[in-house]
Amino acid sequence: MNEILNQEKSIYLQISEMIEKDILRDIILEEEKVPSTNELAKLYAINPATAAKGISILVDNGVLYKKRGIGMFVAIGAKEKIRKKKREEFADKYLKMLIVEAESIGIGKKELIELIEKNM
Repeated sequence: MNEILNQEKSIYLQISEMIEKDILRDIILEEEKVPSTNELAKLYAINPATAAKGISILVDNGVLYKKRGIGMFVAIGAKEKIRKKKREEFADKYLKMLIVEAESIGIGKKELIELIEKNM
């Protein structure tokens, strides 16, 4: 969680994505406590409500859960949920665009698959 916030997207989304990345990279493990909203606010010099909004997204998605009086923890299965979401985003964002571009320049399915296999 030592990334730098930028102006490209909302801070609360960046906070949420940073936690997801740390879970995917096994920096924060399942059943492990995540930084509190106050810790995040202090670390990034942001409003605690902004940090809470980022945490809330992960709670709503079943990635984090609250242990009353203790803090927020990574849910069991969170890593796989994040991975599944990222795969769907990848398909929507990159594959559809790739297919449209390939079709526009006359690359068919077979040739596209060959190009992908050649470059992997």
